[in-house]
Amino acid sequence: MAGRADSTVLAGARVVLPTGTVENGRVIVEGSRIAGSAAQDARTVDLSGHWVVPGFVDMHNHGGGGASFTSGTVDEVLTGIRTHREHGTTTLVASTVTGELDFLAQRAGLLSELVEQGDLAGIHFEGPFISPCRKGAHSEDLLRHPDPAEVRKLMDAARGTAKMVTLATELPGGIASVRLLAEHGVIAAIGHTDATYDQTVEAIDAGATVATHLYNAMPGLNHRVPGPIAALLEDERITVELINDGTHLHPIALELAYHHVGAGRVALITDAMDAAGFGDGRYQLGPLAVEVKDGVARLVEGNSIAGSTLTLDTAFRRAVTIDRIPVDDVVQSISANPARLLGVYDKVGSLDPGKDADLVVLDADFMLKGVMRKGAWIVEPRIG
Repeated sequence: MAGRADSTVLAGARVVLPTGTVENGRVIVEGSRIAGSAAQDARTVDLSGHWVVPGFVDMHNHGGGGASFTSGTVDEVLTGIRTHREHGTTTLVASTVTGELDFLAQRAGLLSELVEQGDLAGIHFEGPFISPCRKGAHSEDLLRHPDPAEVRKLMDAARGTAKMVTLATELPGGIASVRLLAEHGVIAAIGHTDATYDQTVEAIDAGATVATHLYNAMPGLNHRVPGPIAALLEDERITVELINDGTHLHPIALELAYHHVGAGRVALITDAMDAAGFGDGRYQLGPLAVEVKDGVARLVEGNSIAGSTLTLDTAFRRAVTIDRIPVDDVVQSISANPARLLGVYDKVGSLDPGKDADLVVLDADFMLKGVMRKGAWIVEPRIG
């Protein structure tokens, strides 16, 4: 790991900007920020034949590097953060899984300190306010209805760092909880839900703005009973999360979502658990045992998919090389859109002057070669 590049020009690469891709472009870094002009003594790094894209923003991530954001110590959480940074995720939200309310409040206190010191971008509570019919890898014994008072307890425990809460909005208290979250600037995400089409529309009208891992942990699309998927796809107020690991979604399902909503309403996420960037073996996801085999995480009891082992550099590469999504659209989905949703687009999510110097260097095959965060190389590119 190298130090900060105080005055550096990254030259010769294809640079993806909000206005499109610039051939033979330049990104100028001064200290921790992207600059509009270069100092005379700036060091030049020749990145010919490479891509430079904004650092990735993951708004749904449970851990990595063998560490859990739900149960790990501070040092373990930092290990998980570092693991994902090495794979290009320069802005990361820590997601929890279902647990006792007091335990989740305690975790929120620990994680909020890491938000306050700049290691995390916020906290996402996935559970316990979800449907037992669509619980996925969440402990059914610990599920509860989304009582606004209990939702507020978690928000308060997070001390202003809560960014998102996933809810089964059809449950008692669901709509009132959506309104509470919206009033306080916290994303209400519809997920792990058994809602009907009409119930989903009601939740969107109440202020929900995100579909938690669209398609997964919700009823399928049916021509007579369209369910939540149709409502979430059709409403322009909704951004849909997609897990592009080749396990959670068939490529045609991902293509359908992109085709219907457009790149501006997609957020590529990992939904990663401890094994991301670490390897196969036995893990815990909250109170549940997970077996990871050949990179696929499943509950030991019941065999349900239990998060992913995905990192966003792999999601990016799959999107471009397998799904044939234009690079500019992938950048929008993996950087700009989640940054906007999290309220941090003024600092990250694009390579505009004045923003943090968070960027990823990819080779012609879209393999990760470099990662910079706030002007410091996390992974320094070895070119030539």
